[in-house]
Amino acid sequence: MNNFTTAHDQKIKKSGFCNSQKNQAYFIKTVSSYTSAVVWVTGASSGIGEELAYQLSKIGALLAISARREDELERVKKKCLQISNLGEKDILVLRLDLTDRSSHEAATNSVLKHFGKIDVLVNNGGRSQRSLFVDTNLDVYSAIMELNYLGTISLTKHVLNHMIQRKKGKIVTVSSVMGIMGAPLASGYCASKHALQGFFNSLRTELTDYPEISIINICPGPVQSKIIQNVFTENLAKSIENSGDQSHKMPTDRCVRLTLVSMANDLKEAWISDHPYLAVCYLWQYAPTWAWWLMNRMGKRRIQNFKSGVDADASYSRKKK
Repeated sequence: MNNFTTAHDQKIKKSGFCNSQKNQAYFIKTVSSYTSAVVWVTGASSGIGEELAYQLSKIGALLAISARREDELERVKKKCLQISNLGEKDILVLRLDLTDRSSHEAATNSVLKHFGKIDVLVNNGGRSQRSLFVDTNLDVYSAIMELNYLGTISLTKHVLNHMIQRKKGKIVTVSSVMGIMGAPLASGYCASKHALQGFFNSLRTELTDYPEISIINICPGPVQSKIIQNVFTENLAKSIENSGDQSHKMPTDRCVRLTLVSMANDLKEAWISDHPYLAVCYLWQYAPTWAWWLMNRMGKRRIQNFKSGVDADASYSRKKK
C-alpha cells in the first residue's frame, strides 16, 4: 500500500472507489487495471452501460461506447469528458446494432483502427422482458435471443480473434441473476441469460491455452436503471405502460463499482445483488428443491404486483435508510 504515490492515492479518492480502509487494496487494483486500458462497452447509452462509461472514464480507461442511439452516446461522451481527464480522442462513439450481425466485424475493426487494441469487451447490451408466456408471441422470444444471445456471441467472436492474436484480454458479459434462476414474467429473458451463462462457461474451457484471456460473467440483481422502460412485452409493437417505482433496487453506481472490482480481480462469475435475490441464488445453486418451492410463492406475488401496475419486485426489497 505504501508503494503507491500520493498522486495515485488522490486519483483513487477522486474516482469515488475508495470509501473504506478495508477495501482500499481492491480499489487500488481496480484503478491500476483500467488506467489507459481500451474498454469497449455495449449498451452504453443508459443504465449499467452508461454508468460503466462514467466510472471507467474517471479512472483513466480509454473508451469505445456503443449502442443504437448515437445522440445518447454523444451525451454520455460529453459527460465523460466533463468528469475525467480524458481527451476527445480517448472516447470513441460507435453506433452499433447487436442484431445486425453483419456489421460486427466492421465495428470491431473501427475500434482497432482508432485505438490499436481492445483490452476489455463489456457485453452489456440487451433487453429484459415483462410478460407471461401464455400471452406472448413467439416472435418476442426470437427477438430476445437474437439480441441478448446471438448478438452478444457474434460480437465476442470478432473481438476474441484479436485477443487470441495478442494472447490477452477480458471478455466481460453482463448476465443476470436470471441466468442463475428462473422467474415468472421473464421466461424469454431468463432463457437468453441461461444461454449466455452456458456459452461463456463453455468458451472459458476452450481457452485454457490462453491463461491471460479472462471470461467473466457478471450477474446483477434488480438495479435502478431504465431497463424496465425498454422491456419486451407480449408483442413486439407494445411497450410497458407503467414501469413502477424503481427506488427500492440497488443503485446503479454501486452495481458498477462492484462490477469493476470483480473484473479487475478476474472473477469467473460475480453475483451482484441485495437480498433476498442473492439468497435465492444460493438456494438455487445449493438447494434447488427449496428454491423451486420459494419461487412458486414469490412468483405469485411478482405476477400480482405486475398486474396491479407496480414494479414486479416491489414486495421483496426495502429502501435503505
